[in-house]
Amino acid sequence: MRVDLFDFELPPERIALRPVRPRDAARMLYVPGEGAFEDRGVRDLPALLRAGDVLVFNDTRVIPAQLEGRRGEARIGATLHKRIDLRRWQAFVRNAKRLRPGDVVEFGSDVAATAEMRHEDGSFTLAFHGEEPVEILLERAGTLPLPPYIAGKRGTDEADREDYQTIFAAEDGAVAAPTAALHFTDRLLAEIDAAGIMRETVTLHVGAGTFLPVKADDTDAHWMHSEWGRIEPEVADRLNAARAAGGRLIAVGTTSLRLIESAAGEDGTIRPFAADTDIFITPGYRFRAVDGLMTNFHLPKSTLMMLVSALVGRERMMAAYAHAIAQEYRFYSYGDSSLLLP
Repeated sequence: MRVDLFDFELPPERIALRPVRPRDAARMLYVPGEGAFEDRGVRDLPALLRAGDVLVFNDTRVIPAQLEGRRGEARIGATLHKRIDLRRWQAFVRNAKRLRPGDVVEFGSDVAATAEMRHEDGSFTLAFHGEEPVEILLERAGTLPLPPYIAGKRGTDEADREDYQTIFAAEDGAVAAPTAALHFTDRLLAEIDAAGIMRETVTLHVGAGTFLPVKADDTDAHWMHSEWGRIEPEVADRLNAARAAGGRLIAVGTTSLRLIESAAGEDGTIRPFAADTDIFITPGYRFRAVDGLMTNFHLPKSTLMMLVSALVGRERMMAAYAHAIAQEYRFYSYGDSSLLLP
């Protein structure tokens, strides 16, 4: 499928550089399977779902995975994006032409890593020195890796340390937030519980590859990044039971959706899962377990734009985005939300 079918023009002022406050005050575009779009708010979510439905959240926590260092006189930037083992991470490297396997990069006075190997995509495996957990080293030397469309316009500051984490964040390992869940507050969760809507959490450690552009002209030629995820056996059992009782599974974010679909068999049964997934969902995909999606607005020609188009149809999704732009919705990670119920 041609990648340019998922392109659109977004005025730069529609890119949100800060979240709204409180978090649940964001707008939300309701996109049903047919009929008119509805301009709603995130706090309308309980009224748009049914008792017995299940909201599935991603409980990953963003780590300070952006590092600045030196190899001799050369400045080297690194964004960790996937854990390999306790001491090694795969990282995208800025100024990679100055780095060779075996080189040591100093990230501050007491954090160092050896560049072990260069991967086909240009990234490196970095092996961190010492015995302290890498997460402690990152807290010492790293910064929060804001998305490039925000970081290119302003620096990371203290507010982002809270703003760019969801209230479900518990499992260290992501380098990008599961942004659909940034809108949730204790107040909204209480209203969801009171409406008889159930909640479950899964874990998918979002990698920096989520921001990589699709460089191929056709989706068949695109190489999809992989991310590690987990669905516990008891969570899989409850999700299957809810569906069997007539409830709908509503993924909060494309990360939750990709993980559930990776764990689901042809018959729609969700199985326990603890592995990498590189699932690439484009129009024509038959969804096995997910019935709806709450998600922010995505970049043009991105894999996530293709995913939402697969769920509700490309033409309808493009019409929804045209409506959102005309109605001045705020886009991307700190932006407004949408609820897709095909």
